[in-house]
Amino acid sequence: MLSLEESLKILRETNALIEGHFILSSGLHSSQYIQCAQLMSKPNKASKICISLAEKINQNFPNFDTILSPAMGGIIIGYEIGKILKKETIFSERVNGEFQLRRGFNIKKNSKVLIIEDVITTGKSSLECSKLISTYNGNLIGYACIIDRTNDKSEIKKKIISQVKLNIPTFTKDNLPKDLSLINPVKPGSRNL
Repeated sequence: MLSLEESLKILRETNALIEGHFILSSGLHSSQYIQCAQLMSKPNKASKICISLAEKINQNFPNFDTILSPAMGGIIIGYEIGKILKKETIFSERVNGEFQLRRGFNIKKNSKVLIIEDVITTGKSSLECSKLISTYNGNLIGYACIIDRTNDKSEIKKKIISQVKLNIPTFTKDNLPKDLSLINPVKPGSRNL
């Protein structure tokens, strides 16, 4: 498995860890942003992260049936982990603002489902996916992601397995540090696409 230092080195080399003023999909502001699309666009580097995360998942969740990932950010990482672990991999998409299964995807009754994302910050997308699992009478076994930014402040109660845990401070619009307020914000996430 990769160490934290090795993982961060890969994130920097791929420009997946960027600096500036960002509005996260949660609406919170941050001086750093993890753009996992940059990581995943470099398959030779991304495969090292994916193999290491798959090993962690296998140790913590040795028995599950399906991977469910939220669109957009979770699709590629979900697929890669599914390929490594030989698991069925599906994804949810927003329809009128709510996650749904489309394209003939289904969660079999009583199947064990692992939710995989690229980054978990507030856990909103993951929790929305967990509702889908309940709707289909599946069993949520836990969560996995490349980057866990929850700082243990998420509403997620089940275990989160991550390749990297980062404590990147976030701020509300009304509580920005002065240096951050001087930089024009960018909203790089995909939630409102």
